[in-house]
Amino acid sequence: MTPETQTRLAALRERMVATETGLVAVAPGSHMQWLLGFTPASDERPCLLLVSPGGTAFLMPALNADDVRQHTDIDFFRWSDEVGPHVALCQALGAIGANAPDRVAIDETMRADFALLVLDALPSDVLRTFTADTLGGLRMRKNEREYDLLKMNATIADRAIEAAVAALKPGMTENELAAIIRNHFLKEGAAPSFWIVGSGPNGAFPHHTASDRHITEGDAVVIDIGGIKSAFPSDITRVAVVGQPPQGFAEIHAIVERAVQAALAAAKPGALARDVDAAARTVITEAGYGKFFTHRTGHGMGIDGHEPPYITATSETVLEEGMVFSIEPGIYLPGRFGCRLEEIVILRKDGPEILSGLPRSILTAKG
Repeated sequence: MTPETQTRLAALRERMVATETGLVAVAPGSHMQWLLGFTPASDERPCLLLVSPGGTAFLMPALNADDVRQHTDIDFFRWSDEVGPHVALCQALGAIGANAPDRVAIDETMRADFALLVLDALPSDVLRTFTADTLGGLRMRKNEREYDLLKMNATIADRAIEAAVAALKPGMTENELAAIIRNHFLKEGAAPSFWIVGSGPNGAFPHHTASDRHITEGDAVVIDIGGIKSAFPSDITRVAVVGQPPQGFAEIHAIVERAVQAALAAAKPGALARDVDAAARTVITEAGYGKFFTHRTGHGMGIDGHEPPYITATSETVLEEGMVFSIEPGIYLPGRFGCRLEEIVILRKDGPEILSGLPRSILTAKG
């Protein structure tokens, strides 16, 4: 067990004691990756990390045990296809003193059949929760190693945007531009994870991907992209224009930029996430475009591209130093164009540090 895993398990147990949680059950995925530094192969065979205030155990399919043993010395309770997992699960829960907890936190990304397996092994009156106030709460604050990896990925994404704008020209399709973006990520050793290339009226669809639409002179092009390197992601949105921007676009871009600046100013340790959303939304609403800002202002980012804290109109999350999240207001005018500007920030004691080094000004294609 690495020193970082030991530290994180100790922090999780402190949270469990504070929240009177007797068991946290974690499936293969990002929670396990964060805790242990790896995640086993996942299929329909239940594989679970079980943590109590006094112990840790793995419910482990015998098929995968020897491979996973290379990564951890946590006790395994193996089960085979011939016997099934129930007996091994009960043995594991008993070994860590968690067969009758008052409160259990289930990994919210867990398969439903895994979750029911755990709950069926516990008393029927156990209080059932998810991990928001235990494991999820810990993940929101990033350490310097995580910051370095997020910063590295942000820099790669900056260069992918620059490569896209350098290649952008009338007549090419959105899919062709998306291919350039993907190839740039691959060239830098990152796996492209998503690409939104929304030109002209397609830019008014916030989650458009890319199509065979030909980009034309006078289009505004929303470019929202991300990749993954060393298990951490990037996410950035900028807008480029081909030739002269469409009528009214410069005004919309300026409003969205003011909304970004307002949200950045509101993002301080101790502020509520909803106050950051309100700061951006107020700018856009007062400019007369409130009904065209159709999504939240931001989302957290870490091992997952979308994770807490969520910067929404209803979120009561208190922002803390070390949290990483996006600020990405937008205005989407159906049939015309869209405009979204996105920054990923880490919250420092005096406010947000932007991970990208790319300006938010309107980018102009040179093709």
